[in-house]
Amino acid sequence: MKKPHILLIYTGGTIGMIRDFSSGTLKAFDFDQLLKQIPELNLLDCSIETISFETPEDSSNLNPSHWGMMAQIIEQHYDKADGFVLLHGSDTMAYSASALSFMLQGLTKPVILTGSQLPIGDLRTDAKENLITAIQLAAMRQESVALIQEVCIYFEYKLYRGNRTTKINAEHFEAFASFNHAPLAESGVHLSFNKGLLWRSKNTQLVVRHQMDAPVILIKIFPGLTPAILDHMLSAPEIRGVVLETFGSGNVPNAQEFLAPIERVISRSIPVVNVTQCSGGSVEQGLYETSSSLMHMGVISGGDMTTEAALTKLMYLIGFNETMEGIREQFARSLAGEISL
Repeated sequence: MKKPHILLIYTGGTIGMIRDFSSGTLKAFDFDQLLKQIPELNLLDCSIETISFETPEDSSNLNPSHWGMMAQIIEQHYDKADGFVLLHGSDTMAYSASALSFMLQGLTKPVILTGSQLPIGDLRTDAKENLITAIQLAAMRQESVALIQEVCIYFEYKLYRGNRTTKINAEHFEAFASFNHAPLAESGVHLSFNKGLLWRSKNTQLVVRHQMDAPVILIKIFPGLTPAILDHMLSAPEIRGVVLETFGSGNVPNAQEFLAPIERVISRSIPVVNVTQCSGGSVEQGLYETSSSLMHMGVISGGDMTTEAALTKLMYLIGFNETMEGIREQFARSLAGEISL
């Protein structure tokens, strides 16, 4: 049996930097010399090929066009590679993982995003463990079939479903969490899988959508947000979708002057999705009076989706030119394991 072939894709971020100890500055790591720099990779039972963005980007600079580039690289190498590991800055990793989970429909191979909080050459770096284990996970097989067949994030000993993950800490190595979905695997002395949670697509033919429609706005509701400011934000003519981060189980102030701008944007056939700004839990529109009006005017419940998943799913569906009703129906479905039903 031939060894699994893993494609390592460097998009940018701290994990791709190495410190020049004479000057203290960070410089780009040469991934063509990967095996020489990290000899432990030779112990893995797989072959590794490396590829890099022509211009690697700090993840804060990434946008939907970069997601399209990632999807295109995976599509171009899909038949040759058995798994993919994307090296990515941690700041927007959850957005990229969520976007790719929708863009890569019919996925039957692992796509694992990882990164680090410290550069790969630092004494206390988390980069080596994250990288080595992400590659090992991408190479894992069960009866000659990829064990993982979805977009994931691996960080600090845990494998998460990518579209269920959010960054929670800029200081600790444990930078990510998945509050509404248990980890798919944990790394200790052994790799321990929760196999019952692994996603399997009903369709097994890869369909790649390169374009994500970007004119979507995210608004966090907060005490003191005035109806006039809300109306100003929602009146932008370019907007094609709105995600509201609301209180608790989906609540907003129920004064009519506050609700009116939301009602007006919906009347323009612009979908509005409701997600909770809490770390965990779910939107339950109608549970309280302060969310009943949203339900009646046609705001779409995001259930227990993360903000990152709701935002990228809305971009994805708008890119299909789905109708309002079509978008509502798709948000009630799980396209890639992003919502609990």
